[in-house]
Parts: sequence; structure tokens; C-alpha cells
Amino acid sequence: MKGKNEPRVINAWAIFDWANSAYALVISTAIFPVYFIKNTPTIIDIWGFQFTNSSLYTYAVSFAYIIIAALSPLLAGIADFSGKRMFFLKLFTLIGSISCMLLYFFKGEPSFWLGTSAFILATIGFAGSLVFYDSFLPIIATEDKYDRVSARGYSFGYIGSVLLLIAILFMVLKPDLFGITDPHMPARIGFVMVGFWWFGFAQYTFRHLPKDSLSKIKFDTLKKGYSEVIKVFHEARQMINVKRFLLAFFLYSAGVQTVVYVSTIFADKELHMETSELIIVVLLIQLVGIVGAVFFSRLSEKIGNKLALMIQISAWLIICLCAYKLETKTAFYILACMVGLVMGGIQALSRATYSKLLREGEKDVTSFFSLYDVIYKLSIVGGTFLFAIVDQLTHNMRNSVLVLAMLFMLGLIAIRNLDVGGRKIASN
Repeated sequence: MKGKNEPRVINAWAIFDWANSAYALVISTAIFPVYFIKNTPTIIDIWGFQFTNSSLYTYAVSFAYIIIAALSPLLAGIADFSGKRMFFLKLFTLIGSISCMLLYFFKGEPSFWLGTSAFILATIGFAGSLVFYDSFLPIIATEDKYDRVSARGYSFGYIGSVLLLIAILFMVLKPDLFGITDPHMPARIGFVMVGFWWFGFAQYTFRHLPKDSLSKIKFDTLKKGYSEVIKVFHEARQMINVKRFLLAFFLYSAGVQTVVYVSTIFADKELHMETSELIIVVLLIQLVGIVGAVFFSRLSEKIGNKLALMIQISAWLIICLCAYKLETKTAFYILACMVGLVMGGIQALSRATYSKLLREGEKDVTSFFSLYDVIYKLSIVGGTFLFAIVDQLTHNMRNSVLVLAMLFMLGLIAIRNLDVGGRKIASN
């Protein structure tokens, strides 16, 4: 195996972010949610139960992340102890990219189950591939380079996904240039483009990253990930600040990630925004997000992680309360800028805060972050499920937005007494 910090290997690793971030931006946020709503009836009857189409979409997200959360310790164990990172990176990439392409055949209610199943599998492929993608970082870079290499991956992912989304936006705005007459065709072609983009660019990653070992996967390897997470869960219960933070993190992450998945649906159903308008909104959020990430990174250096997090959570709470009363497209654009400002930094700041709360010299850091990852995925399940069930029962997404506001309020309360870095940061 080659040495660490080799530029070609690091770039190959970062290219995978360029490849699979297309799913995160195009499928989960910008295009598919709105396409799903526009091509399914407002009320869908399944086995005698009635669901709104928006609640069914959100239930699909919940179901995907239940599977992902259940598999995460298993996948982490395989990544850490089996030496089969590349095999499973390729497997989940194949599942995710093919599932994106299958969305081309989703044309509405007659193919409802095909579209929903392909979306769930694409989501599982995306999240599963990230476990093995992340596990390559300590293999290809020394610890002092982690932040820089990770930032390169994030930058590649942002640039690649935005470029692809702009290409799809051009096709949506100028379908006649491509000989397209069906108004739904640009989105369907976009799904295929995501699949080819993901699978195609990933080939460069597969070619240059370290190869797998020849050892076989043993049963002990499969269960080790679960045993590690269970062990650190019991340890975390005895660490008061870690326990407080993980509770707060679960609550506000449930709100943040649910917004990511449902914001375009909300704008479509409540404000009747067109697909092209929503793509522009997503691009605006991405651009403002860069500024937000830098701003809150520097703010946390001056006022501390806890207070910076409390400001961000408070901003999310205000966003949800404003969204409940939202009436105009202009107001939504303004709110989207606010979302971008606080979305860019909250996850990075959360991870940094969690790192500071772990005991210095902690030997099970990897296992503690496996627990963190499971809680993050379960927060998506909790947030999207609550959103969906309120939407289903009331047939009003604005009521679901109030539920998200409640999650942010509870997260703010939970984080208030957190002690970061051995000292209490003033919060009143």
C-alpha cells in the first residue's frame, strides 16, 4: 500500500463527494420531492388508509433512515474490522446510482411503488456509501491532515452537485433546446443524470483508493459494530455533558434534517412555486450556506461553541415560526437565505462540540462517533415521522412546521446547561 497524504489518492477520495453529492442536492432536496408531489394525487389510499402525498413522501424518508440506522453499526463494524471497505463502497454506490436511474420510470400513481421504493433504495445507497467513504480518511491521510482533506471533499461535493443542478435547471427552463415537449421529462432525465454522474465519477475513486485485503468477513466482525455502540451508549449515560449534548443534538437535528427533506414540498404545496423557482431557492441556500459556515465557525471561536449553537438553534426556531405564517414567495426567498445561513454551520459545529466533550485521551473515540452517527440517523427518523403523522392527521403542513419549532425549542432547553471545555458558558 502507498503512503499517506498522496495528492492523487486524496483527490480520488474527494471526487467521491463530487459524485454522490448529486443525490443529496438533486434527489433528496431540489427535484424529486417536488416531482413526487406534482405527480401523485393529494390524497392516496393505501390498504384502506388515507394519506396525503406529502406525508407519504416523508414516511418514505423515515422508513429509509430506520433501515440505515439499524444497519449503521453493522456497516461501521465491517468498515473498521473486515478490510472490505472498497467492496461495500462499490456495492452501495451501485445500489444508489441504479435506484436514481430507475426514478426515470416513475410517472405518477400507477408506478407509485416503483418510485417510492427506488427513492428509499437510493437513500440507503447514499447513506451506506458514506460509512465506507468516511472510513478511508484515516487510511489515506495523517491525523493532522484530517480537517483539510475533509474540507476538500466537502468543497468537491458542493461544486459538483451545484454544477449538475444548474445543468438540470437549464433543461427545465429551456426544454425546447433539447427537443423536450413533456413538462415532466426534464426532471426524469435529471434523475438518470444523477445516477450516471454518481456511478461514473466514482470509478476514479475506485481506481485510486487502497484495495481491500484478502481476508474473509467473520461473524464476530459483523456483531462487533453493535457491541461497540452498545458499550459506548452505556458509557455516555454516565457522562452528564455528553448525555445532555446528545439529547439536544437529537432534538435539533431532527428539525434541521426534516427541513432539508420537506422545504421544497412545503413551498410547492403552500406557495405553489414552480420547479425552476424551487431549484433557484436550493441554489440560493447552497451559496448562503458557505457564508454561514464560515461566519459561525469564526463566531464560535469568539463566543464559544455552546452559545454559537444556541444562536443557531434559536434562528431555526424563528424560521419555523415564520414559515407557519408564510404567505408570499418573496418572504420564502428571504426565509431560504436564513436557512442557508444557519444550515451551513450547525452540523460542523455540532461535531466539533461533541469532540470537545469527550474525555481527553478517550480510547473509544471511533465508537463514540459511531453512537453519534446512529443518533443523527435516528433524529431524521424521529423528525420526519412526526412531520408526516401531523401532516397526515391534519392535512396541513403548516401544523407540521409547528412540530419542528417544538423540537428546536426542546433542543434549546436541553443544551442550556451544557458545560463545554470544562467551563460553563454564560447563556443568560
